[in-house]
Amino acid sequence: MLAIDGATVRELLPMDRCIDLMADALAGLSRGNAANPLRTMLAVPFATEAPSVMASMPAALGDPPALGVKILTVFPGNHAAGIESHQGFVLLFEPEHGSPVALIDAIAITAIRTAAASGLATRLLALPDAHDLALLGSGTQARSHLAAMRAVRPIDRVRAWSPHRDRLEAFVAEAATSGAAIEASDSARAAVEGADIICTVTASHDPVLEGSWLREGSHVNAVGSSQPAYRELDSEAVRRARLFVDLRTSTINEAGDYLIPLREGIIGEDHIVAEIGEVAAGLADGRTSDREITLFKSLGLAIEDLAAARWIHQRAVESGSGIPVPLG
Repeated sequence: MLAIDGATVRELLPMDRCIDLMADALAGLSRGNAANPLRTMLAVPFATEAPSVMASMPAALGDPPALGVKILTVFPGNHAAGIESHQGFVLLFEPEHGSPVALIDAIAITAIRTAAASGLATRLLALPDAHDLALLGSGTQARSHLAAMRAVRPIDRVRAWSPHRDRLEAFVAEAATSGAAIEASDSARAAVEGADIICTVTASHDPVLEGSWLREGSHVNAVGSSQPAYRELDSEAVRRARLFVDLRTSTINEAGDYLIPLREGIIGEDHIVAEIGEVAAGLADGRTSDREITLFKSLGLAIEDLAAARWIHQRAVESGSGIPVPLG
């Protein structure tokens, strides 16, 4: 078995390649060529900051075959200590005998594949000439989403906002060193108004994006919230948009951005247009006019981790990367 660290993951999994991997994996899932059950969540009773959880996320791919599971903890209080809130690993098994072949850092995989799924949705749903980007959030996913959006659209203006001004300023300064000019906005509304693409990548429990701010023709990637009681978008934003999801089953069980407006009677159960994998597979239409607002609600799926892990393991074997760990 190979142990593969985060630096190696980032070296072996470029964003543009990961976007293509997400397209194949999610299309396969929508065609029925994969298994992705709901994640199991354990609330951590002794955590000093709630809600801290441990999650188990298994998945299987059919063609080519692969099997794996991500074990992850989410401790929101880690940010105050300068530590990533998400900790864990992806365990990859070979499909013939079910033997483990790789243990891979989940922080790096999660950062890249989450943004890559949003990149896929943006490639399929945003207007072709979309160039004005708003980022709500200033953490790891803000950084990776900036890379993903630049991989699929000709981004030439970026505005960012975060409730944590110090983190926002650090993000803007860091991005400037990589050649990405970002404006730090004083409010979420100032960042969003006029934007063609909006990515919400916060840890907020309550809406940070209001529907009245959205321009016609815009596209939204809602990423940060993944629990039924939490949401980043208000009900008007969801009502105004054509809603695409990563997996219907996950959405109706886990997505507060969908469940809260549904409970309020603002939208109906038919508000979900399609899974993004159905669009990628040609089984459903994406954008149908230049004026409509499109919304991709991302919850993050184990199938995404598995597709990324399989690629990373293959490249690691070819390049001699990783640390061999003998078992039994």
